[in-house]
Amino acid sequence: MKKVNIEIDSKVQELEVRDSELLIETLRDRLGLMGTKYSCLEGDCGVCTVLIGGRNVLSCLILSADCDGEKITTIEGLAKNGEPHQLQKSFIEKGAIQCGFCTPGMILAAHSLLDKDPDPEDEEIARALDGNLCRCTGYVKIIDAVRDASQKINRSTKS
Repeated sequence: MKKVNIEIDSKVQELEVRDSELLIETLRDRLGLMGTKYSCLEGDCGVCTVLIGGRNVLSCLILSADCDGEKITTIEGLAKNGEPHQLQKSFIEKGAIQCGFCTPGMILAAHSLLDKDPDPEDEEIARALDGNLCRCTGYVKIIDAVRDASQKINRSTKS
């Protein structure tokens, strides 16, 4: 067991974790953050994406013990004061959610992109979401949602 201090969704957590404990296990099984999904457990699908220090990371491939001192954002952490993040709103408005299984990982990957490039082209959006698989939508509505969020975020920061 190892003691770690991890800031998860702006809340510092002091945890004792097993040396082999995956971050996804800590988030879902210990902390009840169900937006981070189990799926392939091999890093192939992107469903378990979280942000660590602003960059998207697959929580099924990282040990919790290696996250000491890190700032982690899950899909639950994007909402502020009960208000969904613009990406979450745009995914709903643009019909980019079908079964919803891939949605948290898609939104977090998109969030990481928009932090680096607030006005990406569609090709850049597609490239940023490349590691996140969706079996329902065909990605067109997902790219539309990210573009919509980008435009709305940019408009609100200019006002």
